[in-house]
Amino acid sequence: MIQEALNFVDSGISAVQTLVYVDVVQPLLFHFNLMGYDDDIYDALYLVIIGVLQVGLTYLLLRPLEALRPLEQWQDRKQVRADVIYTWIAKLGILNLLFFVVLQPLFNDLQSQMVIHGLPSVDLDGLVPGVTDQPIISFLLYLTVLDFAGYWYHRWQHRFGVWWELHAVHHSQQQMSLWSDDRNHFLDDIVQAAFFAAIALFIGVQPAQYVVLVAVGNFLQSVQHVNARLPYGPVLERLIVSPTFHRRHHAIGYGHEGTRYGCNFGVLFPWWDMLFRTASWEKTVEPTGIRDQLPAPAGRSRRYGLGVIAQQVRAFGRIVKRLAPRRTSRSQAV
Repeated sequence: MIQEALNFVDSGISAVQTLVYVDVVQPLLFHFNLMGYDDDIYDALYLVIIGVLQVGLTYLLLRPLEALRPLEQWQDRKQVRADVIYTWIAKLGILNLLFFVVLQPLFNDLQSQMVIHGLPSVDLDGLVPGVTDQPIISFLLYLTVLDFAGYWYHRWQHRFGVWWELHAVHHSQQQMSLWSDDRNHFLDDIVQAAFFAAIALFIGVQPAQYVVLVAVGNFLQSVQHVNARLPYGPVLERLIVSPTFHRRHHAIGYGHEGTRYGCNFGVLFPWWDMLFRTASWEKTVEPTGIRDQLPAPAGRSRRYGLGVIAQQVRAFGRIVKRLAPRRTSRSQAV
């Protein structure tokens, strides 16, 4: 039944994809002499359509909860505006389009090199005949493996200083909402897209499966950032990351300064935090953001920018400042 439903949805999206491509996109490609990218852009259009549906569904389901059961009351929602822009960029697949057009040839070459050098992929679908070849089982298996990789990717974002300055764009939001999940540095988004695509390729995820996996993951992460009181209960919150659990990760003084380099890194499941002892179950509603955003003496009144462009540029400025002392020390040593 699940597979039939997925096939029905896929058929509908594919029909819209073809219609939009033939009537809108293809004439533009022909006009601007870009027909060499037609196959890649046609594939990317599928992601764009799913993105539109995903944004609409997420808004319809979560925005009423924020209005009816808000966790925080905000007098000024200007900080959220940039997050809305980030969401449309991310969900419409604009960066994925860049990945298809610019990075896809390199990725195809990587696939060829794996075949040439006899590097096998680990095909998890059908790993245990009669069990993992069931659509729902294979989907959950892929989701678990990718989430395990996501846990470590997230920890690395906090562990390494330069990488943290990129990830700090996400943590600098002090008004969390359903839009906050996609507030990221574009360079980090591109690295993340390549990282998870490579893992998906290695474990044998098919393109159509990968699209669904990404869509499910994106929706669940939007739920985690929602500004609403959602009672998960002691059992459910240990099966899937709740807004309360993830808010602790964003809390000033804990998310980045807690258990060595933070706590509650789980992307979808809290199991990895429980396993590697980085879980914190504190339920107190705490301010979110980064300590150095606070006024002195508690912080440094550092500005991370209110608009998308400012946030992107300031991240590079922080990286330059972080690396500058190292250059100085090295020159003195020479």
